[in-house]
Amino acid sequence: MSVEVFTKEQQARGNFNNGEILEYKPIGFAQDGGDLKPYSNLFYWAHAWTPGNKSTIGLHPHQGFEICSFVLNGNINHFDTKQNKWIPLSEGDVQIIRAGNGISHAEEIDNHSEIFQIWFDPDLSKSLNNEATYDDYKSSEFPTVVLENMTKKIIKGSNSPLKMDTQDVLINEYNLGVGDHSIKIEMNFIHSLFVVSGSLVYNSSTIENGTFMKICDIAEINFTAAEPVKIFEIISPKTPNYKTYSQMR
Repeated sequence: MSVEVFTKEQQARGNFNNGEILEYKPIGFAQDGGDLKPYSNLFYWAHAWTPGNKSTIGLHPHQGFEICSFVLNGNINHFDTKQNKWIPLSEGDVQIIRAGNGISHAEEIDNHSEIFQIWFDPDLSKSLNNEATYDDYKSSEFPTVVLENMTKKIIKGSNSPLKMDTQDVLINEYNLGVGDHSIKIEMNFIHSLFVVSGSLVYNSSTIENGTFMKICDIAEINFTAAEPVKIFEIISPKTPNYKTYSQMR
């Protein structure tokens, strides 16, 4: 059984433009510190927001990785050298850059807006030989399933339009009502959960918003919500069938 909990204080931190953009990083770069290192085919996970006015992360290059941005609140504008134009994205929208053999991009995060940026490792020995591609998806394109006392938005999975090369990744967003809840944990997979808003109780401990959980080797996780809670979930294989970048470093 493995349930690991990483509070904000255990996560790496970062900022851009002298604090105009702030970050907590459940999975940061080696130099960032933080308790959690890359695992499965998850290489990097940043939770970024603007505490005040909008701010821009200037044009910078990427190769190989699949870089996804998930707009949690507010709005962002995105520019890349493939589209060669600025594209607006709003709450619930998703963009993916399959960085391939090279692409550069810039992001403008609007005032009081909030995103995840997550890097997936799609097997760099293959992806570095591909042309870079880009897609964005509106929130309304993702199917939503209404379950007992919760809704589940399928961002990557059955009937979702999001296409990724990274092996066996599923992505969900849960909105939980007040009460008891259970999420099934898939055998041979790791479930990475981030409490976006609200708080819940797990194993007699309160899990606050901003907390990250890494879960595997159990049948299900059970918790109680005393208020509405939003949870973001990524399911990824315990052992991808290729050597990831973090394994080769």
